Amino acid sequence: MSTVPMKPRLRIATTSLAGCFGCHMSFLDIDEHFFELAELVEFDRSPLTDIKHCGPCDIGLIEGGVCNAENVHVLREFRAHCKTLVAVGACAINGGLPAQRNHLDLDACLREVYASREGMQTPGVPNDPELPLLLDKVHPIHEIVRVDYFIPGCPPSGEAIWKFLSDLIAGRTPRLYRELLRFD
Repeated sequence: MSTVPMKPRLRIATTSLAGCFGCHMSFLDIDEHFFELAELVEFDRSPLTDIKHCGPCDIGLIEGGVCNAENVHVLREFRAHCKTLVAVGACAINGGLPAQRNHLDLDACLREVYASREGMQTPGVPNDPELPLLLDKVHPIHEIVRVDYFIPGCPPSGEAIWKFLSDLIAGRTPRLYRELLRFD
């Protein structure tokens, strides 16, 4: 009896930066396709695992914009471990809702939020070394690292994510049709 060596399964990782986690919720919305996906891939860092740091992966899905120094660090580390990086959703692609603060002066915004609110136990802008340093502007991830693919939407539908992943895993150039795109 001859045995054909099994092709190693692709490794997929996900992470989230500044955003609402809606793109990860859409990823989980691929529903029964998870059974198909689990036959084809191994999951590294994702909502399905408790892995905190990404190991070497074939495909990295990342949502959220870049708003602080920790986001920059996570993004660069994630990019270094992923052969193919996919920006998922409006926040990753163009800064999305977190970038709404880009037209405001950051110091004035922080003072308004923290220093002038009644009932604050300790008035003033938090200044703790444990807090990540905010960037003056929220950036899309392609301004920090190279991105291979983009899945648009706010959030993209589970169907769009499944179509994209199934194409990519099969070695096809991913193509998303207008019917799959949504911007709720």
